Amino acid sequence: MGAITQVLVQFVFRLSCGLAISMGVTSSRLVTSGYFRVHLWVLMGANTFAALAAYSARTQLDTPLLTWKWQFGFAVALALASYLAAVIWLYERKQAGTVALVLIGIVALAAALTATPWPTESSGLATVLGVCDVVTGALLLGATMAAMFLGHWYLNTPSMELVPLQRLVILMAVAVVARALLSMTGLVLHWQASDPLQMTFWLFVTFRWLAGILGPLILSRMVWITLKIPNTQSATGLLYAGVILVFLGELVSQLLSGDALFPV
Repeated sequence: MGAITQVLVQFVFRLSCGLAISMGVTSSRLVTSGYFRVHLWVLMGANTFAALAAYSARTQLDTPLLTWKWQFGFAVALALASYLAAVIWLYERKQAGTVALVLIGIVALAAALTATPWPTESSGLATVLGVCDVVTGALLLGATMAAMFLGHWYLNTPSMELVPLQRLVILMAVAVVARALLSMTGLVLHWQASDPLQMTFWLFVTFRWLAGILGPLILSRMVWITLKIPNTQSATGLLYAGVILVFLGELVSQLLSGDALFPV
């Protein structure tokens, strides 16, 4: 139970980082303030869940870097910061709101890194790949989620330009490619440094690649083509599917990487 909670808490921190940064780079001139305000409430709710999860499994969440109290504190701080940032957007303070989003993303990245159960003995390469794993995973989760939210927002405000959504789709595709390169590198290194891997491991790796990399990559291309029509409603439906696939792929990746020598 503790390992699952650890994965969920780290997952929320990664999602918070990526979503905050993705919204932070989205043009507040082309997108209405309500988009940022409403989805900061989503971040507040997600980190409230992370705080409750961390507290409920407090005896099992200590990592080599931090005790459960730090993870709990990070989650509470992110929830409060998300609420305050939503208030800033409520009053249309766009520049301050963007700064708040970036700061939330930075704090969430620190939380995700410290919540990662790093091995007590690991090579410098494994550490570098581990940090890149957290960063690219956060970027993929956040870009996909932000794009889905923005696609849904177009249904409420159809007069907005499509450029911000197209940029998020590009960011999503770039993140997928980065994840593919990192996962392939980690998988090859783990395969070379380990005993013969069991069939169960390869089954999960196959699922991770189909759901978390190939699926989102294909969907990002389909969304891009759909936006050329343009049809934001269909694009949003595709992005919903993309969010589900990315969530599944990233969760499986975290579970696999927890027992691997390198992130996969």
